[in-house]
Amino acid sequence: MADAGVVEKLLRAIEKADDGVDSLDVAAGLGQDHQLIVGAVKSLQALGDLISAELRSSKHWELTEEGTEIAEQGSHEARVFASVPLEGLAQSELMKLPFGKIGFSKAMSNKWIRVDKAHEGGPRIFRTVQSVEDQVREKLLVVKTGNVSQLEEKEKNELKKRKLLSEVTVKSYWITKGSSFSTTITKQETELTPEMLATGSWKEKTFKPYNFEAMGVAPDCGHLHPLMKVRTQFRQIFLEMGFTEMPTNNFIESSFWNFDSLFQPQQHPARDQHDTFFLSDPALAREFPQDYLERVKRVHAEGGYGSQGYKYDWKVEEAQKNILRTHTTAVSARMLYKLAQQDKFTPVKYFSIDRVFRNETLDATHLAEFHQIEGVVADYGLTLGDLMGILHEFFTKLGITKLRFKPAYNPYTEPSMEVFSYHEGLKKWVELGNSGVFRPEMLLPMGLPEGVSVIAWGVSLERPTMIKYGINNIRELVGHKVNLQMVYNSAICRLDS
Repeated sequence: MADAGVVEKLLRAIEKADDGVDSLDVAAGLGQDHQLIVGAVKSLQALGDLISAELRSSKHWELTEEGTEIAEQGSHEARVFASVPLEGLAQSELMKLPFGKIGFSKAMSNKWIRVDKAHEGGPRIFRTVQSVEDQVREKLLVVKTGNVSQLEEKEKNELKKRKLLSEVTVKSYWITKGSSFSTTITKQETELTPEMLATGSWKEKTFKPYNFEAMGVAPDCGHLHPLMKVRTQFRQIFLEMGFTEMPTNNFIESSFWNFDSLFQPQQHPARDQHDTFFLSDPALAREFPQDYLERVKRVHAEGGYGSQGYKYDWKVEEAQKNILRTHTTAVSARMLYKLAQQDKFTPVKYFSIDRVFRNETLDATHLAEFHQIEGVVADYGLTLGDLMGILHEFFTKLGITKLRFKPAYNPYTEPSMEVFSYHEGLKKWVELGNSGVFRPEMLLPMGLPEGVSVIAWGVSLERPTMIKYGINNIRELVGHKVNLQMVYNSAICRLDS
């Protein structure tokens, strides 16, 4: 509610006026700021038909800050003329005056002064007339006294061009008495209470009109986590590129499918407890394709398919150990084995996006539980060039164009590459994932034809999300340190292609 004193004075002013009053005139008459009167008008409008107010716009001319100064002290050119004595003034001295530069050019245009450039002491300014009439100041004084109509449009525009005068649009209210006008304000009730109904006092009460068009309180609702938003976008990109999604609902995997089927030796450091989570119950897996298991054992222990193998005593007990899968490549191995069992090979493009688990040390870019995105393409004659081309296309669709490839080693891919992207927040190159061409020692024991090549890549979901949303610490994205307000505020992910 506006100030009660201002509201009361406004009502009295309206009462005295037969045809209505202008809010600007009321403000001037009461010596109040116009915005206070506007506030009082809006408060009275909210009370029903107490008053009627029509918004009006009008334009008028008013002096700028510089125009006000000139109206008081004279124009720049007149002050320059006044500063030049009969014996003249050095131009350098004149330019030191605050109005010197602007006033000099105007006074020269008016031919009030002249410059003697050949003077002995340097250029000197002299008067060319005895006296001057400061018309600029006179015109501004006319405006200041409220008689702007005496000036022609050309004169007003000239003053406006010199930024001495400005045309201002003023909005005001024309206020008249409403059908329920009264100088006494009765508080309107906003709620019908049980006591009013019981006593019948509601009959004498004035109720505030109910606004059926008003917006209600927005209901609280769930919001997708940024990780899930980016995951949806990744999935859409894979589907647009013609990939088929692999089933990834087995977080628990045997060491055979997670390591051995990928031609990863049993003494590899990644299979140690400091890198992998092992299960205690059930500790071992029992069901394997026996003929395939024998071929995997043979290529590890004795070699084959053009390879010498690792020449060690391969143990089925080690392959049986259950773990939390360390990568979704275990799912790819199962799908490729299933593909190899078909009567006739058909080219395929698979993808998966799901959780993997590693016994990592937590820091700004590493978690023990994270998401891996995997893409697999199987066809005849695929090369490293095909892999790099698909990766460029894939990451461009994600809006990530700053890419680097670095040669790497993987037991199950040869050649292998690490994929890096530049993180603007961290100001450094961040590893996104690994890629490569699956080795024959992995593919041929499955039963795939000899001419078939399989290119694959695995990418973290968290790091591209960090890059997209400008998050510098992965623990602020996933885990107990996540700010739920961040989830609420994060926009829908639209990756720039």
